[in-house]
Amino acid sequence: MHLSGAMGRRDGSQVGLYTLILGVRLPTAPPLYTMETMNKLNAEKQQAIVTALIEGASIRSVERMTGIHRDTIMRLGVRAGETAAMVLDEMMRGLYLGRIEVDEIWCYVGKKQRHVSETDDLSGVGDFWTYVSMDAETRLVPAFKVGKRDAATTQAFIDDLASRLENRVQINSDGLRLYVEAIENRFGADVDYA
Repeated sequence: MHLSGAMGRRDGSQVGLYTLILGVRLPTAPPLYTMETMNKLNAEKQQAIVTALIEGASIRSVERMTGIHRDTIMRLGVRAGETAAMVLDEMMRGLYLGRIEVDEIWCYVGKKQRHVSETDDLSGVGDFWTYVSMDAETRLVPAFKVGKRDAATTQAFIDDLASRLENRVQINSDGLRLYVEAIENRFGADVDYA
C-alpha cells in the first residue's frame, strides 16, 4: 500500500505532508514514503529489543540502549506477545502432564484499586491478576489468563487449561475459593484437586 504525500482530514479533504512540514501548499507533491519502508527494524535490532525486554529491562532503558523510540519498542512488544499467544494456542494442545500448580500474580493497570473512582472504566484500570498454570515436573506453562480476580476469569482460565490436557491430572492451588467451583464445572470428577 502506497501513501501519497497527503494526510486525511476529518472532513475528508487532504492536506499534503509538505504543507504540514513547510507551511506551503504544493498541489502535486510526490509521495514521501511507502508503507513497505516505514518503521521496519532489521531482525538483529528486533532480537536485541525482545531479548532485553525478556531479561527485564525497562522500555526506556531499551530505548537508551538501542536508540529506538519507546513507541516502536512497545509496538514490537505487542507483536511479539501476539505471536507468542498464537504459538501457545496452536502448539500447547494434547498435553500429557502429571501435577499442575495454579496460582495468580497481582498487578495494577493505571492505578491501584483503592484509587479507582466510580467514573473509571473498571475493565481497564485497577487490580488485575495473571492466572498461571505450571507443570510441577517440566515447568511447562500450558495456560495463562489476565483479568480481574472473579468467577468469570477463573472459569475462563480453567476452561483454557482443560482444553489443552489429554489425561487426568492433579491440580494444586493456593486455596482460592474461585478454583473449587471452576474446576468442578470443567473437570467434574475427572481430576485430583488439592
